Amino acid sequence: MSSPPTTTIKSETDPHSPSSETTPTATPNPLLRATNPLVTSLEQEVLDEYARLLGNVNKLSDKLADLAGSPTSMTLDGLRHLERKTATVCTLLKASVYSIVLQQQIFNEEEQQQQQQEEEGQREGGGEYGGYGGYGGYEGESYAQY
Repeated sequence: MSSPPTTTIKSETDPHSPSSETTPTATPNPLLRATNPLVTSLEQEVLDEYARLLGNVNKLSDKLADLAGSPTSMTLDGLRHLERKTATVCTLLKASVYSIVLQQQIFNEEEQQQQQQEEEGQREGGGEYGGYGGYGGYEGESYAQY
């Protein structure tokens, strides 16, 4: 059993076939036709998936060849630029968090000072009527003046 010679040609009839495949030049491969009675529908789906896989592997190979051909300095420069941007964002985030923490500490200290002043004012004043048994005089005023 000899097979006809094969060459690489583009398949324009099947949208799922890869951009290039090996087929006979005289007649196309009968197994790749959707109307082939020798192939079940499940087998045809498998063949179509293999054809798609071949196309994707070829695309991946082309992309890898492009990456391998491009200078690494360009890739490294791009990564350095990205690293600088990331570091800037990180620094700004840290500064924002520090600012919020500092403002919260200042607010808490002010509240504590107000509470201490209120407590001292109540202790010195002796309550509602002052510390002189209801006299309610001025601070620093004594009976010796009278």
